Amino acid sequence: ERPQTGRLALYLLGLRATCPPPKPHRALVTWLKYYLEEDWTGSQRHGHPLTSYYQYGLGVLALCVHHKRVREEVIRRLLAAQRHGRLGHSAVDTEAVLALAFACLERRKLVGVRLAAELRATVHSVSRSMAQAQGPEGIIGNIYSTPWALQVFLATGMCHTETVYSQAVAALLENLDAFGTAATMAQVLPVLHGHSYLDIASMHCQEELDTLTPLDVEPPTEVPGNKTVRLVVECAQPWCFELQLYDQQVSTPATASLLDVLWAATAQEPRFTFDTQDTPQGPYLTQVLGLEARQDKRNYWQLLTAPSKPLLMGIADYIPHDGETLILRLSKW
Repeated sequence: ERPQTGRLALYLLGLRATCPPPKPHRALVTWLKYYLEEDWTGSQRHGHPLTSYYQYGLGVLALCVHHKRVREEVIRRLLAAQRHGRLGHSAVDTEAVLALAFACLERRKLVGVRLAAELRATVHSVSRSMAQAQGPEGIIGNIYSTPWALQVFLATGMCHTETVYSQAVAALLENLDAFGTAATMAQVLPVLHGHSYLDIASMHCQEELDTLTPLDVEPPTEVPGNKTVRLVVECAQPWCFELQLYDQQVSTPATASLLDVLWAATAQEPRFTFDTQDTPQGPYLTQVLGLEARQDKRNYWQLLTAPSKPLLMGIADYIPHDGETLILRLSKW
């Protein structure tokens, strides 16, 4: 089983933000250090961490926030992966997480002077490249990677009045309904208040009045009826015999997500199979019709709505409309 590096890192970041007494979480920090070593053993053998550079970056960031050092060899390997473009297809998220980890290590003086200068230069380089990658609607990468990019802008002191920053914030405000899980909310809430995860490391914990009150939330209104969605599976790889591998109409309840559509397709036709991997952002599509997306082959399952518009949400969050054509395309990054 793969080390739970990213999940434990996120938990420790959240725990530190709540200002807990030091003793209860010391054992968890030790476990995270153990997971990082296990993860890095995989990197030495396979050329990348057993989990991903994203999860590993979260682990380094969490250790830094808890004022723990990381071996210089590990930091330099992360720097090399970032410089040589080996971070995977979700590079904006991963580059941002690594940049925040580098900035934390440099600010907390947990590395030597020479390495600190390299980390500082890399963080500013990542910030500039993300600003240049901003789309016309203000989104950087996709809607979920935009909060990470904004955290990097905050870490590098980008002025809030700069157009790239304000446009990205405006894009988040227009797409807040996309952030429906605890993990995605944890990414977007700090930047909407002008903070990044780096601020957790320098928090002054003080006693506060318990002002939290339960919120009465009305259950969502059920939309009656069904919808029909056309589901298409394509393989855009040279080793595939044909581009289109599957093309069927799938009937589901009107409120069904893309994930529900995939489950309905398996019930409708047993030959249709898929698999997912749990991530902090929700389930991630890893296999369709027996074809697996693999990091070592540099491919992934791209989600599109016809004719060729990439989806900005994950499979559990996107709600297709009646008559829509959804395309799952095995693509290269």
